[in-house]
Amino acid sequence: MSTHSLHIVTGAAGVGKSTFGKALATKLAACLLDSDTVTEPVVRAGLKAAGMDHTDRDSPEYKRLFRDAVYECLFDTAAENLSHVSVVIVGPFTRELRNVDWPEQLRDRLDVAPTIWYLTCDDEVRRQRIQLRGNPRDQAKLVDWNQHVRDAPPAVPAFEVKRVDTSQSGEEDCIPSNGS
Repeated sequence: MSTHSLHIVTGAAGVGKSTFGKALATKLAACLLDSDTVTEPVVRAGLKAAGMDHTDRDSPEYKRLFRDAVYECLFDTAAENLSHVSVVIVGPFTRELRNVDWPEQLRDRLDVAPTIWYLTCDDEVRRQRIQLRGNPRDQAKLVDWNQHVRDAPPAVPAFEVKRVDTSQSGEEDCIPSNGS
């Protein structure tokens, strides 16, 4: 079993996963693996090669072609780093949150019991954050926000998680002083 820790930061778009993950990685002096930054250039190139919209991250075709590969990249990179440093992985992990065995599968694969941080926040606060960040990948969500909320409800974790509501404070303010 690794002497380093593994932290998974998950939740819906706009809850503050990246901000929280950066703050947690800083507090723990951990390696940060954010799905948006670690795999973005490869995903963009793949979307272009497939003739798809470079902003697509929600279509069934995107998920079929890229979702599992993006997550495999994160977990393979985490495995390489856990032997010498703690790791914080940031991503939505919607399907995984519904799998009661996922924490055990991660432990078996990475030889460390994960701490899973599930971030939530008020939908209107999420919408405002998404609008403020101005990422073209979010445009489809904002075109009809109410439809987005109906179509993509947050996954309800099927296992114990550390729940953090980021609605009222900065995401980095929600990390306990000992990081656990």
